[in-house]
Amino acid sequence: MRDTHGWPRTECPPMPHADDARLVRDPDDRPLAVFHVDPERGMSGGEGQVLGLVRHLAAMGDRQAVAADPRGGLASAAAGLGVAVLPLRIRNHLDVLAGRRLAGLLASGAYDIVHFHTARAHAMSAFIGRSRARRIVTRRMDYRLRGGSYARWLYNRGTDAVVAISEGVRSALVASGVRADRIAVVPSGVDVARFADAAARRAGERAQLGIGPGEFVVAIVGALEERKGHATLLQALALVREPPVRLLCAGTGSLAAALAARADALGLGARVRFLGHVDDVPALLAAVDAVAMPSRHEGLGVAALEAMAAGRPVVATRVGGLPEVVGDAGLLVDVDDPGALAAALARLAREPATARALGEAGRARVAERYTIDAMARGTRAVYRRVLADARDPR
Repeated sequence: MRDTHGWPRTECPPMPHADDARLVRDPDDRPLAVFHVDPERGMSGGEGQVLGLVRHLAAMGDRQAVAADPRGGLASAAAGLGVAVLPLRIRNHLDVLAGRRLAGLLASGAYDIVHFHTARAHAMSAFIGRSRARRIVTRRMDYRLRGGSYARWLYNRGTDAVVAISEGVRSALVASGVRADRIAVVPSGVDVARFADAAARRAGERAQLGIGPGEFVVAIVGALEERKGHATLLQALALVREPPVRLLCAGTGSLAAALAARADALGLGARVRFLGHVDDVPALLAAVDAVAMPSRHEGLGVAALEAMAAGRPVVATRVGGLPEVVGDAGLLVDVDDPGALAAALARLAREPATARALGEAGRARVAERYTIDAMARGTRAVYRRVLADARDPR
């Protein structure tokens, strides 16, 4: 079944599998050779998606290579999967030397697909010449393209297909002048098995964090940057007097000191803890009662998917892909509205049955629509489509 633009729909029925690591491949579908490009040094949500895609495509029998910054987390993680990792540092969008190196790496192997996973990676498309590999770019941001006509050229002519991680991202691309028929929506996904034991871990993880019986604790997981809306969340927390709500902030970023100072200025004291980088997100989610996503921009919101997979109710803003992810399995509020955010948090604290029902609905929604398995199959369907178009350009 195809959408109105001719792309295969990604809401596929569940695929039979023996375990989380093994996928069943269409017997008529030959293995593909895929070259991934992601030069970021950090391991953000996007790099987590790349790693999940690589793992699942490997399980489907595809040959892959990952071009990544050798100092970054993705390079070591991909190498740990047994995938070929090729060192590639890209300084900026106009790094001609990196582009030439990429062209050489592509020429050294017979690849079907080159998949650019970031804007900086995608900019290298201008330097790789007439590679036989079909070009795919994933767009994760819900704001309009920057760079004028050159950016439009990169998306309309410098690639064979664009993967948007949400309808919100797709809309921003179309508004930027990207042809709608070049865009396929393939939502991000999570490994739901990582969050399956949240209930069993709850008591122990709460004790580790010093959370007392009956305390209602909200988490926010994300970079401490303006786009994530932490300042609005702190204002909202100050407005919630009864019942008292505590906040755990997981993440690092340029606003760490400013946000800590803001929390002090609002008199929040011990009600807020900044945890820094948290490796074990499932443990954190097992301990808390709800998750807030007061984002000002959000392509889709993997943190929301993880919270829902753990059975935690989500309060999120109506931006980007968050409304389509959360649906009726959470509470939605307007951007930069601390009063509405405070009311939603207070409602969950006062109504445990509502919080529980939303958490259960969220878990079911993620299992049905937003798994890593579904993301990998949806992405592979785009690969196959562009390869078919190359054979039969009509």
